[in-house]
Amino acid sequence: MNKKIVYELKGLYRDSFRVTGFEFGSGEKSVCIVGNSRGNEVQQLYCCSRLVKKFKQLEEEGRIAKENKILILPSINPYSVNVQKRFWPTDNTDINRMFPGYDLGETTQRIADGIFREISDYRFGIQFSSFYMPGDFVPHVRMMDEGFSNPDIAKQFGLPYVVVRKVRPYDTATLNYNWQVWETQAFSLYTTTTSRIDVNSAGQAVLAIMNFLSSQKIIKYNVPECIQSQVVNDVDMISVKTAKSGIFEPLVKAGDKVASGQPLANIINPYEGDILETLYAPSDRVAFFVHNEPLTYANTSVIKLIKSQT
Repeated sequence: MNKKIVYELKGLYRDSFRVTGFEFGSGEKSVCIVGNSRGNEVQQLYCCSRLVKKFKQLEEEGRIAKENKILILPSINPYSVNVQKRFWPTDNTDINRMFPGYDLGETTQRIADGIFREISDYRFGIQFSSFYMPGDFVPHVRMMDEGFSNPDIAKQFGLPYVVVRKVRPYDTATLNYNWQVWETQAFSLYTTTTSRIDVNSAGQAVLAIMNFLSSQKIIKYNVPECIQSQVVNDVDMISVKTAKSGIFEPLVKAGDKVASGQPLANIINPYEGDILETLYAPSDRVAFFVHNEPLTYANTSVIKLIKSQT
């Protein structure tokens, strides 16, 4: 293992900002794995820490294929992690909306530029991501439909679902999108949680990485037989929205099968305790995403439903 500083920004008054990378193997730049880019992505950091430990073992046992280099960046925003703030503490900007970066721009643009120069030429890019809304997910791999990445390759992770999403204007400044502009096949992995540790879904994510790298013959690893992933287009998801604001009381969990007409959640009056609204399933589906904060606003998508696997 080679531990190195991928990017460093000198601090005026405190210690410097450093992005630390862990290299395994040698030769062709095969896979780059990125953990958290936001300060509350603790689960994503935890997943990468488990991968670093696993790859140390694989390298010691000679199970990384020759002429393959793997780079893991557990965190590209350690400052925000230290102060437990989701975005850059000084100006509240999002590093994952600054790629490919600009070396003469604002602080987060410079950070994105410095990191991207180091990781833009890997064959595969894998990022542990979080959703812009708070909630729990069914673990899945996600990719953009820009035409470079392949859903059949994404199935090699062995996760239950592969989500293909349409590119939106704000996506053009994300790491995933810019990786693919520079011809890196990029995939985003979503585990169940973000700001808290879920050991089971983290283990599932680590196994998914092992599945993928074994399928690509980058590592020598005996993995269990993978399940057949279901490809889902984001436009086919059903969003269940609130009409009222109040205390959010979920009645289902991410991954639950729901029947048409089944109650999914209650919105409760925070002062008087009565139910302002009950949300119902419009059809037989699977709860793919469930809001997990105690409060919700009106006209907010709090549950996303997908078709169940056949």
